Amino acid sequence: MTSADEFVLQLLIDKGLLEDGGIESTRAKVTQAGYEGSEDTAILEALVAEEAVTQKQIAEVLAEEFNMETVDLADVRVSSEALEVVPFELANRYKVVPLEVDDSEVELAVFDPLDMDAVDSISHVIKRSVICRVAPLADIEKAIHQYYEGARSEKVDDIFSGMEDPDALPSQIDLPSEDDASEEEAPIIKYVHMVISEALKRRASDIHMEPLEKRFRVRYRIDGVLHEVENPPKRLQPSIVSRIKLMSNVSIAEKRVPQDGRINIKVGAKVIDLRVSTLPTAFGESIVMRILDKESLSLGLPQLGFFSDDQAAFEKIIALPDGVFLVTGPTGSGKSTTLYSALNYINHPDRKIITVEDPVEYEMSGVNQVQVRREVGMSFSAALRSMLRQAPNIIMVGEIRDKETAEIAVNAALTGHMVFSTLHTNDAPSAVSRLIDIGIKPFLVAAAVRAVLAQRLVRRNCPNCREACEHDEKLLNSLGIRSDEAVDASFMKGAGCLKCNGTGFRGRVGIFEMFRVNEELQSMIYEEASLVALRDKAREMGMRNMREDGIRKVLAGVTVPHEVLHATVSDSI
Repeated sequence: MTSADEFVLQLLIDKGLLEDGGIESTRAKVTQAGYEGSEDTAILEALVAEEAVTQKQIAEVLAEEFNMETVDLADVRVSSEALEVVPFELANRYKVVPLEVDDSEVELAVFDPLDMDAVDSISHVIKRSVICRVAPLADIEKAIHQYYEGARSEKVDDIFSGMEDPDALPSQIDLPSEDDASEEEAPIIKYVHMVISEALKRRASDIHMEPLEKRFRVRYRIDGVLHEVENPPKRLQPSIVSRIKLMSNVSIAEKRVPQDGRINIKVGAKVIDLRVSTLPTAFGESIVMRILDKESLSLGLPQLGFFSDDQAAFEKIIALPDGVFLVTGPTGSGKSTTLYSALNYINHPDRKIITVEDPVEYEMSGVNQVQVRREVGMSFSAALRSMLRQAPNIIMVGEIRDKETAEIAVNAALTGHMVFSTLHTNDAPSAVSRLIDIGIKPFLVAAAVRAVLAQRLVRRNCPNCREACEHDEKLLNSLGIRSDEAVDASFMKGAGCLKCNGTGFRGRVGIFEMFRVNEELQSMIYEEASLVALRDKAREMGMRNMREDGIRKVLAGVTVPHEVLHATVSDSI
């Protein structure tokens, strides 16, 4: 239900289906249980669970109130045309089932006729007017699973349909290509290729294959959010895992320890690299394939999400002749993309650039890239020592993980090199504390570090369907947006379209915190000032934190408030 659940409760009382006393008793239980979310929603769910009222009764009351018809989904057969007009992403997101469709309108089964935003969004995406009929939520969820899972599985079923006995498949496949594969093994190869092709088509950054107790789940990470797709039969799990391990050149026989590999595959006219990680779990080996699509890498600074003032400061820092520039954030926050973009910006024929990475994710023209190989002694520190003999102007270290690497990087910065690297810290000033904790003396940190950029990624409003909107006032207050700021804001929100699969988002953009070290901060670092003191001084000097940068992007219509709330924390916490 929506925020209108209070209205539904009152409606059930008016119709004599519930009594005030019963609702208050249930409300007390819900409050005592500490339910997270809407209390009215929890009360309705509890009343249904206690069989005080049924979902069918709720649907009938709502239909009568709004002069709509109810529909028994058990008596309905949904056509493939209707499933194509209202795709799975829309149906699942808004909990609707298409009943009938023509060129101008579509008839939908809905469980919440009060949610007009959902109806308007669906109408906008499918370019048809919407007629609503009411059905119980449980029936709608069952129908979505029945119709869409069947339709989404047809492609998989077609691939495996020619196999006489799938259970008899060998658990190890050692054939290099589909051309050489037997009739039993070819479907597995086709399926793996289809999964990768579909992931590229949907702009996924990762493919997750997870063995659960009764199914083999496949999910794509799109714009940072995981979406489940059609699952292959559980019985084919060993064969699919073996095929992927074979392609990534790791041991098929070894199933007890994690392994890392790489796949180079041609999909259409594109050559795609995939970084593969296997992890033994209770129900088999879990596989994650990270897609490294060279063509999708945005190497322009504006594409990162900088506003003009921040971009000017960023360009000035990366053009410095020496020092250490760090990018911080958790895994998946876009640190590598930012560093690649910086290198691309300053990559000129008169400069020698060497990188040491684990692994080399993207090949850059004109840059000497070194792959870490610990098994032969080529660690970050060993590679760094050798790199300095190559007389580079600019060095990029994939990540500073230990004291030895940090010392070499700092010493390189103090001897006239510009060093780029990453650290795992929550904000920009924390990088100073982290380097000191690793074992670098404060006076060396003060002398070497020029700036630290902390960043997170938020989903960007889809440029194809975004439109002006008014965001919830409570949400804006939670974010710290004042009413006077909201007056002149250009609030935008993606309505949902086919290009963004009805999500309203397409791509991600960075929100940043730039900590620039001047003479005053150098003195404080040298004197071992606390992290709080460093952060306060930087704020006095004009440093914006990530939440404030996120607020600027909300006011400019780049993203929406809840994206920034999820990605950042307030200074007051």
